[in-house]
Amino acid sequence: MKKFIAAYRNRFSKTTRQNTLTFGMVIFAYLFVEAVLRTGNMSSLLQGLLVPLCIYAILAVSLNLTVGILGELSLGHAGFMCVGAFTGSFFSVCTAGTMPNLLRFIIALLIGTLSAAFFGFIIGIPVLRLQGDYLAIVTLAFGEIIKNLVNVLYIGRDESGFHFSLKDTMSLNMNGGEVIVNGPQGISGTPKDSNFTIGIILLIITLIIVLNLIHSRTGRAVMAIRDNRIAAESVGINITKYKLLAFSISAGLAGLAGVIYAHNLATLTALPKNFGYNMSIIILVFVVLGGIGNIRGSVIAAVVLTLLPELLRGLNDYRMLIYSIVLIVMMLINWSPKLVMYKEVLLNKIPFIAKRRKEEE
Repeated sequence: MKKFIAAYRNRFSKTTRQNTLTFGMVIFAYLFVEAVLRTGNMSSLLQGLLVPLCIYAILAVSLNLTVGILGELSLGHAGFMCVGAFTGSFFSVCTAGTMPNLLRFIIALLIGTLSAAFFGFIIGIPVLRLQGDYLAIVTLAFGEIIKNLVNVLYIGRDESGFHFSLKDTMSLNMNGGEVIVNGPQGISGTPKDSNFTIGIILLIITLIIVLNLIHSRTGRAVMAIRDNRIAAESVGINITKYKLLAFSISAGLAGLAGVIYAHNLATLTALPKNFGYNMSIIILVFVVLGGIGNIRGSVIAAVVLTLLPELLRGLNDYRMLIYSIVLIVMMLINWSPKLVMYKEVLLNKIPFIAKRRKEEE
């Protein structure tokens, strides 16, 4: 009994230390950036990347919940982001001037998150019966369907209420009023409520949700399904319930990132570069290079791989070559057994790390 309690305490303290390190890293980065901003030494280009960095970090963490913790390959994350972006933006445009800005933005966040989670639940019911490449193909198709559907959607509002059409603005048959969603032209006039501070706060909330889920009883059940579905089912774990829960939470957090994205732009459009399959693949790259199942690694990979092309912009034609080389090197470091072994050997030679590992054992 004493050994069990000691092992539990060691495991708890290790989890606490890891989570503290993750939150401390995010808070330190925020304080450092704010200090640089006050000095006025940060370029306008880097200032414009601050909110996207938070968005990509949230997307990477949320996708890692599906890919790393649940063990399912999803390529439709950009589709859930698109759902959250357009529903949140639609609410903000419709209610502009009717309530305080902060309250409107909070409600838009909730609407975008819940709508994306709802779509994740609906899509997950048939999709999660598939595995491997089949699941990836179906989620990829979902993302493309959502993007194309938004591009043919027209919504207007006049004195008689809302009008919908899948043809053009003339088919709305409005008496005056305004067009809110204008097909391929998207939504214009979304309030720019997003900023770096809000992005960091929402990133921390995302980390709290995901890390608490991973280390909870539900998270252990999800990981049991990932490791051995048959064994998990044999001990009474409801496979469908836990897979849908993890998938819906992941989709909802992607919708949260979409709302931040929408409120950082003057005009929101569903283009292949922001909501297409390339975006889903980029998010997956963040997850893979940061380490599948490694939440802190996803945040670091999202930040580094987003900043790198911009920091190398002065090298003109060579910057994408350097970017590709960095990707290859990171893949080799993450997946090479020899490099992992050398890393462990070096860590064990550091006195305080070796001492801590012995205490944990």
